[in-house]
Amino acid sequence: MLYETIGIVRPGNLAEVKEIVLTAGQLVLRNGGVIRDIKNWGVFSLPRPVSKHQARHLKGHYFVMRYDCGIKTHEEVRKTLAVDPRMIRAANVKLGDGKLTTLSKFGEIPWNSFE
Repeated sequence: MLYETIGIVRPGNLAEVKEIVLTAGQLVLRNGGVIRDIKNWGVFSLPRPVSKHQARHLKGHYFVMRYDCGIKTHEEVRKTLAVDPRMIRAANVKLGDGKLTTLSKFGEIPWNSFE
């Protein structure tokens, strides 16, 4: 199945974002999955303040990862991101119904700049 994860990491250190994406990506690849796309969206203000791991966050570093894998692998990625103290939040979505004609409609991850 094709999944998309939008992650929000505490801002300030790009190396942390790269390490988290690398960890999630290695989980997918180690279990026979395929990474389709990874995008770094940068630092933005959160829609509302978020308290996580005894800290209040007003901004976050966003990234998007789109990948194909099985259900158990996806659950493992979700759990890994959830327990990482550097993560503020992660949203996961299953794209399509697993059929090739539906999956071909999902191209590159779009992003419209606010600048």
